[in-house]
Amino acid sequence: MLPHDLANPAKIIFAGSGEFGIPTLRALLEAGHQIVQVFSQPDRPAGRGKKMTPTPIADVAIQLSLPLVRTDDINSEILPDADLMVVIAFGQKIGPKAVHHPRLGSVNLHSSRLPKYRGAAPINWAILNGDAITGNSIIRLAEKMDAGAILAQSNLAIGETETAGELHDRLAVDGAPLMLNVIQQLQAGIAIETEQDHTQATIAPKLSRQTAIIDWTEPAAHIVHQINGLSPWPGCRVRLMDGETETTKIALVRAKPTTLESTNNPGTINHNGTVTAGDGYCLEILELQPEGKRPMKLADFRNGKPWREDMRLDSLS
Repeated sequence: MLPHDLANPAKIIFAGSGEFGIPTLRALLEAGHQIVQVFSQPDRPAGRGKKMTPTPIADVAIQLSLPLVRTDDINSEILPDADLMVVIAFGQKIGPKAVHHPRLGSVNLHSSRLPKYRGAAPINWAILNGDAITGNSIIRLAEKMDAGAILAQSNLAIGETETAGELHDRLAVDGAPLMLNVIQQLQAGIAIETEQDHTQATIAPKLSRQTAIIDWTEPAAHIVHQINGLSPWPGCRVRLMDGETETTKIALVRAKPTTLESTNNPGTINHNGTVTAGDGYCLEILELQPEGKRPMKLADFRNGKPWREDMRLDSLS
């Protein structure tokens, strides 16, 4: 990575809403860049009391006393003079006038190696599909979603039992130095923009509760990817059944595949605590979250709750 030139700070408009952009926002400030405006989504009701709550980016902007505009349409706002607009997990379509307003245009940090996984949930789908490698892309904003020219990319290996939440946090941190490097290259006029191979594009659509319904007749590896890739949200929720009696509802937080085989029915707990899948192989539940409680290791759960041979896990919608 090229060293950052503190003598040449950029005036940056930052457009973001989700937690994914926080490490980059902080890195921009720490590197000496000037955040001339933060744009974020309006406050939304959150929590049991439905209290109006700022987005994670708006919350950080308030803490750091950055100029903040909460808007449901950035295209209707007056943009300040700027060298660059950085867009990360913003959640709005930005029109050409706003995109081209800054002197050096606008760039977006996207959590996949584009053109793979364009769309709303690239981190989840990388795990759901059993990918071994993922990464970040910094691209130009384009009319078509996530289709802009690539300015930089990174590579991260996905852990065997890594959850989407954990991968999200690692990619968020990884994106910050990548962005600093791209900004320096843009300022120096040496940035290389590479057109995406649009024929290789794949989509990472929004998630839903339906995505999290486990079909225990699927192969063990598929179910493990589903559990890990949908943790912590929307979460694969199940009933722990003892015969026809429901003992508790739980969300499955983390799992791993095994080489163990079983002839039990899919979804059945075996004598060693593993669960049988449809291909006859077993998966091991490493962590779970009982309804109304915090996530815990399966061993801790078993200290106070039954998890016995011939009990079964029935999926909840």
